Amino acid sequence: MKKMKRCLKGIEIKTLLMLTIAGFINAFGITVFLNPVRLYDSGISGTSMLLSQITPEQFTLSFFLLVLNIPLFIFGYKKQGRVFTIYSLYTVAMYSLGAWLINDVLPIDVSLASPLAGNDLLLCALFGGLISGVGSGLTIRFGGAIDGIEVMSVVFAKRFGMTVGTFVMIYNVILYVICGIIFGSWILPLYSIVTYGAGLKTIDFIVEGIDRSKAAMIITSKPEELCEALMRTFESGTTKISVKGGYSNADKTMVYFILDRFQISKMRDIVHSVDAGAFITITEVADVFKANIEREG
Repeated sequence: MKKMKRCLKGIEIKTLLMLTIAGFINAFGITVFLNPVRLYDSGISGTSMLLSQITPEQFTLSFFLLVLNIPLFIFGYKKQGRVFTIYSLYTVAMYSLGAWLINDVLPIDVSLASPLAGNDLLLCALFGGLISGVGSGLTIRFGGAIDGIEVMSVVFAKRFGMTVGTFVMIYNVILYVICGIIFGSWILPLYSIVTYGAGLKTIDFIVEGIDRSKAAMIITSKPEELCEALMRTFESGTTKISVKGGYSNADKTMVYFILDRFQISKMRDIVHSVDAGAFITITEVADVFKANIEREG
């Protein structure tokens, strides 16, 4: 009992509920739009789709999803941690359950064509990628992963001297080339790349937000006046960092300030009205978190 409690420590019911929804969404996108017309998802999901099509009927998509993903998540346990592994395995199980329900239980015919998009490969590629991307994005957002290739990439990418994104891309290219060779046609693999692109973009939107915040770094010799003007206008805080000019060797201050894209023009006018010689750089920020500090009374 104690071992069970230790194993489940940190696991939240609300998160499991969201991961259940994520797994079913992913299953819907794959089984309703992609699998019926033999388009392929990326990673282990795409590999499972291919294997389910070239092996006897008893080896289903759900079977390969579990058989291929579970060992990879267990293998990456030390690297990713207990909570991540539990959340990921749970989501894969929900994905597998959803695929089984749609294929074998619910009165939905997905044997010959998509029940919603027919045999239109472009529609199937776009909506399959978009919907499965929502499922994958929600999974990442709530602390897990729905595909074992992500674990493989974290473990092996540095060993091969490449980034995680490059590792995943190379895996998918190899997968699509194998699909083209096996079936003697490059139409489906090429449309699968469309699916991959749509899914990747959707994951970015879900994980990072459609409208990212901006971070302004302002090098100024008038930090007090500038911070006061920015905080008064935008009603948000600023951070001051002492810096030294590389060419002039003069002491200056860098003001770090978070804003949205609609505020950039106004911020620029304020900065130059306070310090005409200020230097501004602006970068994108994926997420902004504020730590909650609890004080004991």
